[in-house]
Amino acid sequence: MLSGSRVEDIHDRIIRAVRDFFAQAGMSRAVLGLSGGLDSAVVAALAAEALGKEHVTGILMPSSWSTVHSVNDAVELADNLGIKYHIIPIGTIYDRFMKEAEPLFEGDFHWDTTQENLQARIRGTILMMYSNRHGALLLNTTNKSELSMGYGTLYGDLCGALMVIADLYKTEVYELAAYINRERELIPLSTITKAPSAELRDGQKDTDSLPPYDVLDPVLYSLNEGGRSAEQILQEGVDKALVERILRLRKAAAFKVHQLAPEITVSSCPLLDRSKWVEPKTM
Repeated sequence: MLSGSRVEDIHDRIIRAVRDFFAQAGMSRAVLGLSGGLDSAVVAALAAEALGKEHVTGILMPSSWSTVHSVNDAVELADNLGIKYHIIPIGTIYDRFMKEAEPLFEGDFHWDTTQENLQARIRGTILMMYSNRHGALLLNTTNKSELSMGYGTLYGDLCGALMVIADLYKTEVYELAAYINRERELIPLSTITKAPSAELRDGQKDTDSLPPYDVLDPVLYSLNEGGRSAEQILQEGVDKALVERILRLRKAAAFKVHQLAPEITVSSCPLLDRSKWVEPKTM
C-alpha cells in the first residue's frame, strides 16, 4: 500500500512526532510492552530512534499462553536495539485474580474474552506502574486495522499516553518494519514472518477473530480514506459477507475510539479524529 518514498516519509514523520510529543510533555523516557509481535517491535524501534535507546524500556509480560518463541523474539529485539528490558511473568498474578474473583463467575467458568481481557489489563497495570515509578510515558502499540475492528482491550492493551502506529494498517506496519530493517536486522525476521497472535489463549491467531489483514485492509481503506459506501464496495466485487462482517465489527468498536490516547497522524483519515467517526452507509 505504501511506495518507497511514502514509507520513508511516514517513518520520518513518526520519529519527529514522538520527539515533539515528549518535548511538549517535558518528558524523555518511554516504556512499552514487548510481546514478540510485529507491532510492539516496530514501535520499540521507532522510539529508540526518536528518543535514544537509553531512554526506552521494554517490559515482557509472558503468560501461560505465551510461546517461548515470542519471548525469545522480544529479547532479541531489545538486544538488537540496545534498550533496557524487564521480564515480568503474569501467570501467577492472573491465577490469583481468577481465584479471588471466583464469585463473579457464579459457577460458570467457560472461556471467553473475560479471561483474555484480564490478561491484557494486568499487563496495562504493570506498564503503568513502571510509568508512574520512573516518569516514563507509555507508548501504545495498536495498529489501525485492530483499532478499526475493536480488536483491543480498553484499560489493557489500548492504554497509553501516545498511540504511535494507530494510523497505519497492519499491512503498512509490515512495510514499515521492512524499512526499519533496510540496513541491518533490528526486528527479528521470525517476528515479521510468524502469524500474528495476541497469545491470550492456546493456539490463538488474529485470524480467529478478524479476516486476514491482506483481505481486511483494502476494505477498511475503501471505507475510511476512500469514503466509499458499502454498496460501492460491493459493486467492486468484494464479498458481501466480508463487508457485512467488517461493518458489524467496526460499528461495535466505535465506543472504544472515544476513550483512547492521541495518535500520530500520517493519513488523510485518522480514526481518532472523533469528528470524522461516522458510520458508512449501511447496505
